[in-house]
Amino acid sequence: MPAGDPRIGVVTSFDAHRGLGEVTDSEGLATAFHCLDIAGGARTIEVGAAVAFSVRLKLGRHEATNLCVVASGPG
Repeated sequence: MPAGDPRIGVVTSFDAHRGLGEVTDSEGLATAFHCLDIAGGARTIEVGAAVAFSVRLKLGRHEATNLCVVASGPG
């Protein structure tokens, strides 16, 4: 999994109490994230939200960063 490439995916889990979640990209690869990596200062995100994100290597693991909710369509 190359780090840094912009990706599109869906938030597949999020534990607001722990601040930890997982996003799955369009290829089915799941990547963990921390609530501090949600863009715009939000500290929570809905499971099922479509997001754009990047991947970085942190402490030897891939981690999603800069998660931005994207519009799912008109309306």
